[in-house]
Amino acid sequence: MPLTGRAALIAALGSLPVGVLEPSWTGLLAVDGSLALACACDFALAAPVRRLLLTRSGDTSVRLGETADVTLTVTNPSRRLLRARLRDAWPPSSWQPGTELDGSRHRLTVPPGERRRVTTRLRPTRRGDRRADRVTIRSYGPLGLFSRQGIHRIPWTLRVLPPFTSRKHLPSKLARLRELDGRTSVLTRGEGTEFDSLREYVPGDDTRSIDWRATARQSSVAVRTWRPERDRRILLVLDTGRTSAGRVGDAPRLDASLDAALLLGALASRAGDRVDLLAYDRQVRALVQGKSAGDVLPSLVNALATLEPELVETDARGLAATVVRTASRRSLVVLFTALDAAPVEEGLLPVLPQLTSRHTVVVASVADQHIAAMAQGRGDIDAVYEAAAAAQAQRERERTADQLRRHGVTVVDATPDELAPALADTYLALKAAGRL
Repeated sequence: MPLTGRAALIAALGSLPVGVLEPSWTGLLAVDGSLALACACDFALAAPVRRLLLTRSGDTSVRLGETADVTLTVTNPSRRLLRARLRDAWPPSSWQPGTELDGSRHRLTVPPGERRRVTTRLRPTRRGDRRADRVTIRSYGPLGLFSRQGIHRIPWTLRVLPPFTSRKHLPSKLARLRELDGRTSVLTRGEGTEFDSLREYVPGDDTRSIDWRATARQSSVAVRTWRPERDRRILLVLDTGRTSAGRVGDAPRLDASLDAALLLGALASRAGDRVDLLAYDRQVRALVQGKSAGDVLPSLVNALATLEPELVETDARGLAATVVRTASRRSLVVLFTALDAAPVEEGLLPVLPQLTSRHTVVVASVADQHIAAMAQGRGDIDAVYEAAAAAQAQRERERTADQLRRHGVTVVDATPDELAPALADTYLALKAAGRL
């Protein structure tokens, strides 16, 4: 290894003949003393670190997959120029892989009595709260030979919200809702609809909607128009037990359920219905109740941001009892859970009558698209065995769904990309049929 600095100087002097070396000790001591003096001066001229004043500002929330900026303001109250390297430490999941060093390390120069700002750009890879760890500052002297180092703890929390990718379906579902609401010419009637107005009959109208008394008073046939009732109650129930931790694709089942719950919550609140949320496994993990239409979606997003699967078996009896207490009036209860045979048959089926006797119940489950792809495989003997296993899993899943349907439950079983729009369509169909 090549030698540098003082070691190289001593090695070079050591290679000289003895006669040359002896008269040079005075020069060596002078050089060594000058180096020590330079280092001492460099250390003394480095700005003190612990006296620096640091404050934070910037984003406090961000959707998963988007970027957030958190700014550090560094104030130098000393009389020395601050030349420093700064590291703003955050959890590893605050950055995309491979970008942490670029995002957290900064160089800055702050004159005496002035302040400078540095911005750390975060791109979190997981939902939940990300908390700043510490700020490490290394202050250098003008020669860069010595430095002072210190740590400051400046608290800051960035809440990473669900991405809500299904919001792209909201405009089309709202258009269908406007049709049901009588804002266009397409009008429906059901047990849960209210009389709206009269209009002239057109071919294709339901003859049961003809108002014969109004028809007798005018020269044309009059029909009644109907609009779905408002102010219905919707309770979104998320099973956060161990089955919600199973991964489908690159994410847990729970993430797809959250996305579907957000779309349904946004749609139902626009329809004038009251939306509540309950997350449960063996205890209540999240609860949103009594929010106005304008506050429903922000409240749901904030409550779901920190929700994570729990590796415990869900207490079905406790879940049913909590649902009954939460929804005191007749409601549409949407339960997001898995269609695994054992948890449904041993846990959910025995308590279903307690729910279906009081409420309209929908079970929404996330299906694995990989199983459907396996069922189509026929390339070699391994693919045939995989296809047989996938077909058996599909039959068992359908048998479980049929058991739920026999108890009066509507089942929505779809892949992560299709679950949210399929559940929204089911809600609109129930609303059109007056079953809410």
